[in-house]
Amino acid sequence: MTLYLSADQADELLAILEARFLGNMHRHRGMEWTHVRAKLTAQPAKLRSLAFMEETDGEPDVTGYDATADEYIFFDCSPESPKGRRSICYDAAALESRKEHKPKHGAEGMASDMGIALLNKEQYRLLQTLGDFDTKTSSWIATPHDIRKLGGALFADRRYNSVFVYHNGAESYYAARGFCGWLRV
Repeated sequence: MTLYLSADQADELLAILEARFLGNMHRHRGMEWTHVRAKLTAQPAKLRSLAFMEETDGEPDVTGYDATADEYIFFDCSPESPKGRRSICYDAAALESRKEHKPKHGAEGMASDMGIALLNKEQYRLLQTLGDFDTKTSSWIATPHDIRKLGGALFADRRYNSVFVYHNGAESYYAARGFCGWLRV
């Protein structure tokens, strides 16, 4: 796995991100692509993380701006949990605890390898204000330590025009459950 993209790969990804940005202005009102692009080109490792998000069908897009830190916030904005990140348990401990029929990955480890983090409950609810996501799938979300130490993990989805947060054993995995991530640039 390379840390940086070639110039052609970077240009291709920037074109995809620009088209998505311009096509979904309701997610980032008042922001300008030229500023986002400047941030991205100055941080090639972050651009690679966005490439991982894109390669796994996450459809990353700008969803916020932290003026204090001068950072843009990207969330996965694919309509359903990204296809390239499904059928996974919650984390490495859950993966290790499975005796048979182990999934290939855990959500936390996969996110870490990509250089991103799982959305937390508040971020997931914010994402749902930008559109209808996870109407047929579900996504693992960052789980508080007190829940995780007891063997559980949280996931969320949108059903009946409402956002639900649930719990499951961290070692469970389903074909329709993946995770949505986020990144600061």
